[in-house]
Amino acid sequence: MAEHAGHEPRHTDVAHEASDVNFRAIMTFAGGLLALGAVVYFVVWLFFGYLTRRADRASADLAYPLAVGQDDRLPPEPRLQANPRQDLKDLRDAEEARLKSYGWVDRNTGVVRIPIDEAMKLTLQRGLPARAATEQQVVK
Repeated sequence: MAEHAGHEPRHTDVAHEASDVNFRAIMTFAGGLLALGAVVYFVVWLFFGYLTRRADRASADLAYPLAVGQDDRLPPEPRLQANPRQDLKDLRDAEEARLKSYGWVDRNTGVVRIPIDEAMKLTLQRGLPARAATEQQVVK
């Protein structure tokens, strides 16, 4: 095999970087950032601890003297529903009971309430009221 020692051209005015990146400086900078982050974390942790203690002291100092003994007092009407599902069930049960029972709507005028099934039976027996046919309607 022949040696190819003279193939690379040499230019005296062209050169390359002789030194590498300063690894020690980069690691020192990264370590400094890490240490600064730890110090900031510690300071913030202390600050939040201080704020928590201060809030606990402030809430203990704020007693409402007029509200003592009124824990079980209810607010005025209308109140929020404590159990809306049960309230709705009770309402539907009451409506269902009214629809399926007899009762007075207005006793003075003689208006009564009867169950829906009975009302439908009576309507089928008696038929629906109709107007009497007039001569003009019959001619058409």
